[in-house]
Amino acid sequence: MAGFFNKLKHRWGIKSNFQIILILIVFALAGSSVLVVEAYIFKFIGLARPKSFWLKLVVFLFSTFPIHQLLLLFYGTLLGQFRFFWNFAKRIFSRLFFFLKRR
Repeated sequence: MAGFFNKLKHRWGIKSNFQIILILIVFALAGSSVLVVEAYIFKFIGLARPKSFWLKLVVFLFSTFPIHQLLLLFYGTLLGQFRFFWNFAKRIFSRLFFFLKRR
């Protein structure tokens, strides 16, 4: 287990095992919370009942990703890991929208 934590510390550029635990807790909280929020979004726009799979999939993908990123920042801030998750979000969005940078 110590080798795994050391690899994460090196990869993420953090110093303590406690930070790793906090970061993993934030990922767990955000992942669980996005499912609750998503249920409300589907109910609000009328997709609570089974309809077209493809419509639900598109709405899920385009709403879940930004909500998940916001929840990561929210929980990261609450647990004192805002800087890590801010850099994480910037890195994810730069990889996602790489085609906008190429000019």
